[in-house]
Amino acid sequence: MSSVNGKTKVFAVLGNPIEHSLSPVMYNAAFSELGMNSIYVALKVEKDKLKDAIRGLKALGIQGGNVTIPFKEKIISHLDELTTEARLIGAVNTFYWEEGRLWGDNTDGAGFLVALRRANFDFAPSKSVLLLGAGGAARAVGVALALAGIKNFTIVNRNREKAEGLANLLEKLGSIVSLRSWQGQGLKDAFSENKLVVNTTPLGMFPQEEEGPPVEEKWFAKGQLVVDLIYKPQETLFLQKAKAHGCQTLNGLSTLWAQGVLAFERWSGQKAPADIMAQELKRWV
Repeated sequence: MSSVNGKTKVFAVLGNPIEHSLSPVMYNAAFSELGMNSIYVALKVEKDKLKDAIRGLKALGIQGGNVTIPFKEKIISHLDELTTEARLIGAVNTFYWEEGRLWGDNTDGAGFLVALRRANFDFAPSKSVLLLGAGGAARAVGVALALAGIKNFTIVNRNREKAEGLANLLEKLGSIVSLRSWQGQGLKDAFSENKLVVNTTPLGMFPQEEEGPPVEEKWFAKGQLVVDLIYKPQETLFLQKAKAHGCQTLNGLSTLWAQGVLAFERWSGQKAPADIMAQELKRWV
């Protein structure tokens, strides 16, 4: 990254909490590698101030960036346009300008598929998936998996209405979906029936590392691939339990990298230096 001056272009990620974000590390390394006079910053937005934040982006000339928890769905009403992917998923993780209009896109799902392929996951239609959560990240993951050919899903979420909304979306894509309770036997049974388990909730994320989905180690099945989209800490309590029971585990770092490469190319108009971005992430974790 060159010295910041009056011509420096500013990009940002909006979220709350945001202190843990590695996005600035990854993107500023990319700017430096490409010799771009740009900087990427993490901005904490109070949960009731999103509308004001978007107005600020427009007023200050922020060039583009990303959105994370808890704004991936809430931001939609404040954008001018949505890509086909963002509209289908119903959540946004990337924003950019095009012909004076503020667009929302979603690269989370595509990034997640890249991470699974790197983990040698078999996308056979017979595979079944357990999604913990039904928010923006879950919608992106679920839609991507459904479009990749996965036919069977189980969704566990505290908010029944949101779970039903995601179920309806996946069913429209040709999937078979069942809903289970977050507590008790329903959650236990859901673990034994699925080959891929994905935690899309923030439970266990820094600085509340002692938290996690209310699951027991014995519920996991050997041979499962267990994914936690959290990347800080690298190994959540959830993944520790899965690994102790013989499961293959994957944290959210590879998904962060893969979706980040796609997002960078969307809002910068440049081909991302993917290897440099990956190296910088590994250096910081």
